[in-house]
Amino acid sequence: MTLTAAIIGATGATGRELTALLLDDPRFGEVHIFVRREPRISHDKLRVHIIDFARSADWAAQVRGDILFSCLGTTLKDAGSQEAQRQIDYQAVIDTARAARANGVPTFALLSAAGADPQSRIFYSRLKGELERDSATLAFPQLLVFRSPLLLRPDSKRPAEVWSARLLSALNAIGILKSQQSLPVADLARAMADAAAQAHTQAERSETVFPPADIRRLLGQG
Repeated sequence: MTLTAAIIGATGATGRELTALLLDDPRFGEVHIFVRREPRISHDKLRVHIIDFARSADWAAQVRGDILFSCLGTTLKDAGSQEAQRQIDYQAVIDTARAARANGVPTFALLSAAGADPQSRIFYSRLKGELERDSATLAFPQLLVFRSPLLLRPDSKRPAEVWSARLLSALNAIGILKSQQSLPVADLARAMADAAAQAHTQAERSETVFPPADIRRLLGQG
């Protein structure tokens, strides 16, 4: 039998790659995306749910399937404030995960970030750490957390992101900071899809955190 996937964050860089990948993957028969506006993509396997993340009671019953993928997140600059970023990076994700678990979804693949720590003094790292911690309390039979390094987006126009990627690439070339090497979003999407599909076949409950080095090993790069 084929798998049914639900995705939040499908319009972001990693989410777009993941959605396209799953639509072409014979392991997946349906791909449901939960978005705030109509996407620029169509496919026989695609099911689009236009929702307001702040009104979870309106859509919670629709979050069903075999695997929930979360690629949802924003930047402090785009959000405008820490509280606004928390509503997206934490609240919308945890609300969706809670709905999925209530509806019997067994596998949750969560995109987090390197350095995630609920005790961190850095707001972003603390936010991601709190999300990981609270996702674990939902008791998914299979929970996979992907702590990504700096991501390479092919269409990125963020100066800091472009500069950081170039600096890390230069340092990697001479053997410095190889553990912090940036990762193309297409590679991250592939790692998430393959690991989640594999985990879904396991009978034993598991909770797995993939730091950057382990994500690379999933891709055969480490």
